[in-house]
Amino acid sequence: MPGIEPARLKPGTRVENIPRLGNEASGGRETHVLSGRALVFWNPSVPGAKRDAIDTDQITPAADCVSESLETLDERWKAGSFRHLMPDFREPPKLRSHGPARIIAMCNQKGGVGKTTSTINLGAALAECGRKVLLVDFDPQGALSVGLGVPTYELEVTIYNLLVERGHDVRDVVQHTSMENLDIIPANIDLSAAEVQLVGEVAREMVLARVLRPIVDDYDVILIDCQPSLGLLTVNALTAAHGVIIPLECEFFAMRGVALLVETIDKICDRLNPRLQVDGILATMYDSRTLHSREVVRSVVDHFGDLVFHTVISRTVKFPDSSLAAEPITTYASTHSAAEAYRQMARELIARGGAA
Repeated sequence: MPGIEPARLKPGTRVENIPRLGNEASGGRETHVLSGRALVFWNPSVPGAKRDAIDTDQITPAADCVSESLETLDERWKAGSFRHLMPDFREPPKLRSHGPARIIAMCNQKGGVGKTTSTINLGAALAECGRKVLLVDFDPQGALSVGLGVPTYELEVTIYNLLVERGHDVRDVVQHTSMENLDIIPANIDLSAAEVQLVGEVAREMVLARVLRPIVDDYDVILIDCQPSLGLLTVNALTAAHGVIIPLECEFFAMRGVALLVETIDKICDRLNPRLQVDGILATMYDSRTLHSREVVRSVVDHFGDLVFHTVISRTVKFPDSSLAAEPITTYASTHSAAEAYRQMARELIARGGAA
């Protein structure tokens, strides 16, 4: 990829295994870590084999590789054998002006896959990059609002009122968070009544797009945290969005619903929102200790290829801890690998063109 410099690999003394994610090489080959980086290289017997290197914390869906000793790996590095490296996404340039926003729906009809966690922390990471970010809580559970310290049960006006009532100014409902460049439109349990009330509305699928239209030019990115269903609220989010990010738990049952979600996205693209596209699939709750997690990621890569983000979010207790503290992990545990993972995700999204 143009503009990406190779990372420096230094000789190390410890070798660990990380997941085998490739589908073109086979035969039980392993990936080895060298001094905080993973050298991934193809079996020389495979025609057209290429070599690659990846960051061990941000595991890319790359390839299987053969096992070699540290000495051999070091020799290969010094000889310049590893030239095709995983993108090391650079810090994006600062923006001279803001808007119009690109609207992204964080969507998966299965619950508990990391939608809200990813919305909060990706938004915070984009804000760190100097982007003005608006988070839209579009789940009646209100977890996004609670996760950023908004007292949901004390709110008189929420996204629900904007959807079903006239006369409200969306800017009056937007709340600033403790983090610079990060705002939120909150929600609470009232939103659960919106689907019933919108059934009889004309152009009911486009109500959220109407609500967001006045503030699109005020932000660079708008992230919508969808509820775990494919009901009318989710259809509204997809109709308003330019792109979709699908957080996917590294677990078999989570993977089963992705095909149905992609089919729904295709229908909305065909009938309601031709600009809609899948920005990518984000693997979450990854546990490198389990074979199951590795097999799920491999299967997702087999089916969706380049749609899968290089960034992988690992499971860690820091996420529930940061939620309890009502902070993004980028401020709660700023040096933790999970915080860096979302920063990497933000840089990757910008590099892909999914955000300004």
